[in-house]
Amino acid sequence: MSEDVVDHRRLIIAGTGIAGLTAGIYAARANNDPLILEGDEPGGQLTLTTDVENYPGFPEGISGPDLINNMKEQARKFGAETKNGVVESVTDSDRPFRVTLTNGDVYTCDAFIAASGASARTLGIPGEDELMGYGLSTCATCDGAFFRGEDMLVVGGGDAAMEEANFLTKFADTVYIAHRREEFRAEDVWIDRVMEKVDDGEIEILRNTEVTELHGTPEEGIDHVTLVEHPDGHPTEKLADPATADDVVEYDFDVGAVFFAIGHTPNTDYLEDTGVELDDAGYLKTAGGDGGGQTETGVEGLFGAGDVVDFHYQQAVTAAGMGSKAAIDADEYLTELERAGELTDVETADAEAATADD
Repeated sequence: MSEDVVDHRRLIIAGTGIAGLTAGIYAARANNDPLILEGDEPGGQLTLTTDVENYPGFPEGISGPDLINNMKEQARKFGAETKNGVVESVTDSDRPFRVTLTNGDVYTCDAFIAASGASARTLGIPGEDELMGYGLSTCATCDGAFFRGEDMLVVGGGDAAMEEANFLTKFADTVYIAHRREEFRAEDVWIDRVMEKVDDGEIEILRNTEVTELHGTPEEGIDHVTLVEHPDGHPTEKLADPATADDVVEYDFDVGAVFFAIGHTPNTDYLEDTGVELDDAGYLKTAGGDGGGQTETGVEGLFGAGDVVDFHYQQAVTAAGMGSKAAIDADEYLTELERAGELTDVETADAEAATADD
């Protein structure tokens, strides 16, 4: 083994969200000695959810952090190792894979699972950090039921915002959509569905409007928000310009919950120099289809699972399912390497490195 390599593993998994930890459980039980790297958002988006009520097996619900910690403990029980570390790059030009972390540590592995998730985009406004998970959410499907009977505000103007708003009408008194422009970016089919709800009085649209501050406490949740409005759209930009600031209307607006639906950014930057294929939004493309190998990428031995692949469902249970698939696919790949005598022989490599040093 090269002297700059900290360790070699049969399998490295990037990400300790639901997909990564499920993959770790399956891989450890298959004796594949997985190393699971935490990433810069340990536990993934589920750690921002105070209560998870739709994950099977917990009739009374469970907190997001508790679910993640339980899964991490389960993975460790079967022999998986977790480590704080953010992957900076993966080199696939030679084998084994070379995995470089941002702190400079280098690991090698025979197979790699990308389960690094996608980060929900936020606005960076006051109150956001304090109230995330306490009235502020990025997932209506996950959290909408907690706010039955409340007025709810959805921020965004694309398909995701329309879909979230439509879904929230199941629970809300009134759903408001705040969009910074006059026209929506969503597909016509979603706009039509929302306009039907507008006609029924279930949804109200706040055009040319943006949220600038969230008010409330973790104990009491969101009490109200501050909105700004300008007839030409993009009101926060207008507010920052002395020539148009006086035309911006600022006011407080009472709502009990806020949902950001302004998209996600898949965490795939570290894969850009590999041979994997990404879509236009940066999501990792996998084989999909029926039968085995559904999580395979364009690079042999590199697999993808969870929200780093799935831009549609983005649920904990679907991420878990994909994590198990990735671990099974990786195990089949490693088994074939072993049969062919192509697994990295760590002891031999160590001996060769020691001889070279002498």
